[in-house]
Amino acid sequence: MKRSSYKNLFLLSIFSLCFSAQATDPLPISRPESVGLSPEQLARIGTVLRADIERGRIPGAVVAIARKGRLAYFEAFGYTDKEAGTPMTRDAIFAIASMTKPMVGVAIMQMMEETRLQMSDPVSRWFPELGKLPVGVAKGGVMESVPARRQMTVQDLLRHTSGLTYGARGSTPMHKSQPPSSGGSAVRYSSSEFIEALSKSHLLYQPGTTWDYGLSIDVLGLILETEHNQKLGAILNERIWKPLGMVDTSFLVPPEKVKRYARALRNDPDTGKPQASSDRTKPDKFECGGGCAASTAGDYIRFGQMLLNRGKLGDTRILASRTVDYMTANHLTRDIANYVADADPTKAGYEFGLTMAVRTSAGGPTMVGSPGVFTWSGASGTDFWVDPKEQLVVVFMSAGPGAIRWHYRRLINALVYQSIVD
Repeated sequence: MKRSSYKNLFLLSIFSLCFSAQATDPLPISRPESVGLSPEQLARIGTVLRADIERGRIPGAVVAIARKGRLAYFEAFGYTDKEAGTPMTRDAIFAIASMTKPMVGVAIMQMMEETRLQMSDPVSRWFPELGKLPVGVAKGGVMESVPARRQMTVQDLLRHTSGLTYGARGSTPMHKSQPPSSGGSAVRYSSSEFIEALSKSHLLYQPGTTWDYGLSIDVLGLILETEHNQKLGAILNERIWKPLGMVDTSFLVPPEKVKRYARALRNDPDTGKPQASSDRTKPDKFECGGGCAASTAGDYIRFGQMLLNRGKLGDTRILASRTVDYMTANHLTRDIANYVADADPTKAGYEFGLTMAVRTSAGGPTMVGSPGVFTWSGASGTDFWVDPKEQLVVVFMSAGPGAIRWHYRRLINALVYQSIVD
């Protein structure tokens, strides 16, 4: 990078730290030291990310940190589109992949509060064909069918114990019988075709016995559509995004905002191979609840702050406080096999709530955090977590798919916690 270009990017990032209150600020602004964060130690975030951007590790990033209800750090680094030379801005829009899931989870919890469903309801209430799915057992490379001991429930879908998986996550006959991924399914199938494809599959596990990452939240999104007789995006906009002021969150980035859409590097920085990332500027065949939304760091930190506030942001209440407590508690009992680390190695040592991983101890996991932390991430390079003990919400947005995303989850975790001085 030319010295003059690097200097301009540096000045741009410094400018983004000017915290005079503006209409675009997602939360009330505070100086870091007034909420117990060290400005000098926060500056390490920029030092590390700028160096990595210059080395071609990631195209750019946006980091937002709120503590004690106030935005103390909100900075953009690098490029929205490196090939085009477009500087990153704080309002850049990112494919958030599986960070779509917690928003769908909140909408399902709203339905529970309205008594429109219960956690124990079988999924066959909405999709009878899914109530007949057998469990597959591979013997000598051949799949045999075993009857399910019970049907999958709404709770199973929310906590990933349904027996559904992502077909691309394994090579067993059971994996091959299921659609590959949320984004892959949304490109390939309409919503009815997706349910039909699932109805012809075999479950990987008996419902309720094993945590395994997969298509469960996509089914929940279609339950919402069935109940409300609307598309998922319209439901989430009406019930979550608009009330919370999440003005740039959607399932399709509109033409007037495409210039703000963050693009991944053409090639993976580790393997050198071309890397694919979801393109949220193009419509899918259905709006998948498991991974098809786009958002900004500013929008998502409002969502995270609502959860930290136990369902409320400002004067707007989205969920009852006890409902948020229930959603962010551990739902994996001792008899449920826990494979959360297989889906995300940075979540090793975590349990799972409803659509989010939850931390139950200070020690054990490979990253810093407090008991009670809840979190989830996106395969396109995004991450968020909420630490109720520290009154902390962190959102990291980058278009960095591939294994490198795990590096940045650990890196940002360390850089944020080392900045806490009170």
